Order: sequence, then C-alpha cells, then structure tokens
Amino acid sequence: MLGNIKFIGELGKLDLIHESILHKCIKTLLEKKKRIQLKDMGEDLECLCQIMRTVGPRLDHEKAKSLMDQYFGRMRSLMNNKDLPARIRFLLQDTVELRENNWVPRKAFIDNGPKTINQIRQDAVKDLGVFIPPMYQGIRMDFFLEGPFMPARMKLDRETLGGLADMFGQMPGSGIGTGPGVIQDRFSPTLGRHRTNPLFNGHMANPPQSQFDLAIKPFMKCNQVGLFAIMKIPFFLLLLHLCYGSLQVPKLQPQIPNMMPPSAQPPRTQTPPLGQPPQLGLKTNPPLIQEKPQKTSKKPAPSKEELLKMTETVVTEYLNSKNLEDAVNGVREMRAPKHFLSEMLSKIILCSLERSDDDKEQASTLIHALRTEGLVSGENFMQALLNVLDQCPKIEVDIPLVKSYLAQFAARAVITELVSIAELAHPLENGTHFPLFLLCLQQASKLKDREWLADLFQQSKVNMQKMLPEIDQNKDRMLEILEGKGLSFLFPLLKLEKELLKQIKADPAPQSIYKWIKDNISPKLHTDKGFINILMTSFLQFISAELCLSESEENLSAPSKEQLDQEKQLLLAFKPVMQKFLHDHTDLQVSALYALQVHCNTYAFPKGMLLRYFVNFYDMEIIEEEAFLAWKEDITQEFPGKGKALFQVNQWLTWLETAEEEESEEEGD
Repeated sequence: MLGNIKFIGELGKLDLIHESILHKCIKTLLEKKKRIQLKDMGEDLECLCQIMRTVGPRLDHEKAKSLMDQYFGRMRSLMNNKDLPARIRFLLQDTVELRENNWVPRKAFIDNGPKTINQIRQDAVKDLGVFIPPMYQGIRMDFFLEGPFMPARMKLDRETLGGLADMFGQMPGSGIGTGPGVIQDRFSPTLGRHRTNPLFNGHMANPPQSQFDLAIKPFMKCNQVGLFAIMKIPFFLLLLHLCYGSLQVPKLQPQIPNMMPPSAQPPRTQTPPLGQPPQLGLKTNPPLIQEKPQKTSKKPAPSKEELLKMTETVVTEYLNSKNLEDAVNGVREMRAPKHFLSEMLSKIILCSLERSDDDKEQASTLIHALRTEGLVSGENFMQALLNVLDQCPKIEVDIPLVKSYLAQFAARAVITELVSIAELAHPLENGTHFPLFLLCLQQASKLKDREWLADLFQQSKVNMQKMLPEIDQNKDRMLEILEGKGLSFLFPLLKLEKELLKQIKADPAPQSIYKWIKDNISPKLHTDKGFINILMTSFLQFISAELCLSESEENLSAPSKEQLDQEKQLLLAFKPVMQKFLHDHTDLQVSALYALQVHCNTYAFPKGMLLRYFVNFYDMEIIEEEAFLAWKEDITQEFPGKGKALFQVNQWLTWLETAEEEESEEEGD
C-alpha cells in the first residue's frame, strides 16, 4: 500500500492527478474506520505522512487552506495519542513540523545526497590530522612521483595503498606514514635495505645536497640507512622533501656509460647533466590526454509557465495572421510533454473566448490540425474542455456565455471526429455542467443538420435521461426539456407516444390510424422496435380504457363475458394495422410481446389477461409461433415483469412448442 501511495504522490507532484483525487486519498487515510482500533491504523497514517510530504506543498494553497487545517488538526490530535506506536507518532510530528516550516525539510534531509571526491578527501585529511594540498602550482604530483623521472624509492606504491591510492593519488606524500601498514614491498623486511635501488648499493656517487637534505641530515646517523633512518625524520620535513627536494634528484646513470652498448645508451638530449635538476615543469610536455567528446545534452522540456506563455504567443499570432501551417510548426517546436498537452489546449480555447466567432472557429481549426498531425489526441481535448469548465464560475463574470462558446468547440470536435458523442457525454452524466451537453447538440445541429445529428445520436447509444439532473430523469420532463432546446427531433418516438394515443381516441378506425402514421412518422421508423413498442402500447392502453380497467386496482376478479367480447372485437379492429407493421418480422413481433408484458406488469398482471392476449394474437395470426418461443428464450432484463409473465403462460408455451413439433413430424411423414 505504501508503494502505491508513493506512486500516487509522485503523479500528483507532476500535476498528472487532479487535486480532488489527492484530497480524496488523504480523507480516506485520515477517516476513522469502523471496527478498527486506532492502534491498527499505523499503515494508513504512515501512508498519510508519505503523501503529505510529497504533494503537501502543492495542496497547501489559499483555496484549500481550510481543508489542510482540518487535516493537520486531526494529525496533531493523533500525534499525542498514546495508543499509536511511537514511530507513527514521530512520523506525524515530523510532517506537522514540516508544514510549520513552510514545507522546507530539515538540514539532515538536505545533506543526504552523495559527496564529491574532494569532500571525501577533505574528510579523510581531517581524520589524519594533517592538511595536504591536492595540487602544487597546477601540476599533478603523481606525474612526478610516479613518472619515469623519479627514482624507484620515491614512487608511490599503489598496490600497498589499495583503494586509498585513488583517494590520495594527487596528494604528495601519500605513500608516507609511520606505521607498519605503509612499508612497501621494495624494502627488505629483515635488513631494512632497499633491494633494487642503486642509491643504497654503494655504486652511486653522492649527489649534491640540497637545503632539504641539510635539514634532514641532523636526524640521521651515519650508520643508519633505509627505513629506520626515514622513520626518525619528522613528517613535515619528509613531506616537504618529497614535494620539493625530490625534484632535484638527478636521473641515475651508470658510472662508466661507455661500458653499455650504444643501443642501450639514452639520448644525450633527453637527460640533463649530472647534478642539474631536470626542468620537468618547463621543458617536458606532459602526455596528452584525449578528452571524450561531451555528449550533447538534450534541451530540457519547458516548464508549465513557459509552455503557457509560448502557447499564448503562437495562438495570438495565428489568430492575427490566419497562417495555420506556422501555428502548427510553432506548437511542434515547443515539444510540450504529454502531460502538459491538455493545459496547452486549454490555453488555446481560453485565448479565443473573448474574440469573435470567426476566431473561435479558427481556434477549433487549429486544434483539429494538431490532431491530424498527431500532436494531440481526443483525450487531451476532453481534459482541456473539463479544465476550462472547472474555471467557468470565474470566467462567467466577464464572459456570461462561456458555456455556449465551449459548446461550439465541443460541437466542432464531434463534427471533425476528434471526439465521439459518447466520449463527450461520459463526463457530463447526471447533469454535470448542465445544460452543456444539450448546448453541444444544439450547436452541432446548427453547424451541420438535424438528420445527421439524429443518426449519430442513435448510433452513440447515449441514454439522454442520464444526461439530465437526477430530479428531471423521467420521460415527461425529458421531452419538455428537449422541446425547450429544440432537440425533440432526436426522440421522435417519445413525442409520438402521446400523439398516437390521442389520435386513436379521436378516431379508432384502422384506416385513419394507418393514414396518420404514414403522414406523421418517417418510413425509417416503421421497422424500428421503439415504434412497434409505442404502437402496441397505445392500442393496449386504449383497450384497457374502454374496458374501464384502472392501474390502481388489483384486478383480482375475472372480467365479465361482455368485457371479454369487447376486448376481442377491439383487437380484431386493430388487427390490420398490427399485421401491416409486424408481418414477417419476428424481431418486431418479439418487441410487441414485450410491450404486452410491460402493459400487464403496469396493471399488476390481472388474472388470465396475458394468456388471453397470447391466445388471441396466435389465433388472429398477429404473432407467429417463432416469436412466442423467441420471447420465452430471451433473457433481457430491459423490460420488467418477465418472471411473472412466464409463470402465467409457461404451460401454454409448452403446448405450443409440442404442437409445432408434432406438425413438423406430420409434414415429414
């Protein structure tokens, strides 16, 4: 859980998660859990401290100050509660103090980073108690102390020093010490003599003494040589001797150079005369070190403020010049990070809100062009639209029609297929930002045409009732609102339901009903399941009204013989109209049976009512056998009352299925 909270916190730190989600996380972690004791809330409180340290500075602004005060008030009370483990209480205290310190962490956390090599060397020198300068006159001392110009006894033994050699490689005297740990392997452990250096083998003439040699001489006895003599020399003199005096040691040569073969003799120009210090720092060029070419660092992505400023500049120039190509190139050169794309689109929309309708259209064209170039997506646009909608209360003070303008952007996005109607509808469900969704449809019908919008809306499968505030989510109120916005053409059947029943009551003759349907309902809808449902419902409501059945009555008593005859006569009268729209359409016949099911459910399933209609529909050849059996097998939950309906007609359906099998067997014989 702590890992998930850290991840959420980092996303919030990068502005990839909305503040409301972060507040919800904090509230969940802080709230009292039912049936959970306070001492068991340690993990939640640790997660709370983690997310507060990560996103606290972002959330702690003027608007959210009251919320943050409540959070930290609760944290202070928990901090003093002895039921919590001490570690959790200290975490809470640390987080509270962090906010009191304006979210600036203590020095202990600041100095937690890695140290440089110079810092490590300085710490090590402090531990040794001696300050050793790392450089001498800008020259690397290891070049002299380990180069070919120095005698072997003056070279640093890196093998003996091990890892410390890398740390003190540039410091003179790094091979010097007083303990046995620094004895180099070139000294004999028994004789204390150097085994290879001719300085100690008696074949070397005494070199001229320097001032440092004179300073060292009093500390050495004539019979002491090797390591024991060196160990008696004060450290600072030996150090100075190495830094300065060793440069005056001449390169050793054999006493009789002619005894060496010419090929083995060194060139005369390379070695200075005996007794003269070699001018290493002046005449000898150090070996060239080829530096690796520096990798070209990528230009850092622009900050949010820089991005918004660049966007405003690009949009302003575009709206003035109308040069779409330059604007697209300008956006491309900005190289905005993906998580800033919605902010960029929000800025494009905001920059055009106070300008003319033509400029708003140009801004929509720019957004569409950015989508075509693959620079933004429909998801980015929806997030941008929602970001601007969140600012609407402030914007409406200066721009009262801001929602209408945003509806234009959304409508053009639907027309250019940047987003679909379903994608636009999803975040606006249950009346969110009402009536924005209806305004979007309104603008789309104006910019294109009604027929195109009606087809597109039907394909989207959007439930219009869910797009209204909860108090208005019923058919009658929905029809009233749609008529007020001029959008009732999206639901022609909804209006048809009332008008058709009114027409049947006015003139129940089948010829008049058919003529009215033909004149007022588009032929496209004649094979629509919704239309069939309304047609059957209107006929059934008219018949029930004629039989004086009420929805409030329980209808437990069986109808009289006169009522049964009247019911059958009315069905026979409507039979031609029903057959006209249902004949040879099994799926539409199933819809008619569902309309009957809902009608009976509305009247609380009067005894024998559903079975009578099933038998009459079958005998009058309005509904075919396949439709009855398909209705029985269908398991949709869209229409209420299926269980009770099956209970009433299951025996008859079994008979129908058996009779159909017998008929097919007889035909086979």
